[in-house]
Amino acid sequence: MREIVLDTETTGFEPAEGDRIVEIGAVELFNHMPTGRTFHEYINPQRTMPQAAFEVHGLGDDFLRDKPLFAEIGPKFLNFVGNAKLVIHNAAFDMKFLNAELGWIKLPLLPMDQAIDTLMIARKKFPGSPASLDALCRRFGIETARTLHGALLDSQILAEVYLELIGGRQPDFALSTASSSDVSVTTNKQWRAKPRPSPLPARITQEEAAAHDAFIEAMGDGALWKKLG
Repeated sequence: MREIVLDTETTGFEPAEGDRIVEIGAVELFNHMPTGRTFHEYINPQRTMPQAAFEVHGLGDDFLRDKPLFAEIGPKFLNFVGNAKLVIHNAAFDMKFLNAELGWIKLPLLPMDQAIDTLMIARKKFPGSPASLDALCRRFGIETARTLHGALLDSQILAEVYLELIGGRQPDFALSTASSSDVSVTTNKQWRAKPRPSPLPARITQEEAAAHDAFIEAMGDGALWKKLG
């Protein structure tokens, strides 16, 4: 099962009011394990950066001026995503921006049911507790090592949080050797060893067994070995 853990940085909160995406970061998981494949792009929003947004992610006008437009990276982004589930913290926000950007350049939109919202998972699992990404990192003991938000770093952190939310960082012990292109593992069934079809042969000789019996006999009737035997 292929999943993409994704995060965006933007100029604000509402694409309908002119806000744009300025960074996309994504991490690929297969069977809930990172593959090492990532997607990362900074994007020229073609507008000035509000101070409030700059204080969150530190991406200013000078830095973004020579970056590609979303129209240039949109097809590459959709190709990377494919039909994989999108793991997003507060999915409604990122999906709103992604589909606005895709719609403006006449590319296919991402269906909302393609997204897995880790914010909703956290709120159901820990009702009444803080469910921000930082709060979940503290709960699970995940080091963030960040002072500003960044889409790729946050998606890498979210991948760790997601694996904890669904049951641990190694949820699958199927020990499959099949390739990622032809296997789908059910991760709620843990691997267990099966009984041997026949017992292993004894590794001690008859002489060693006889010597052991003689040693126990010499210990007398009160020996613990005799009571347990």
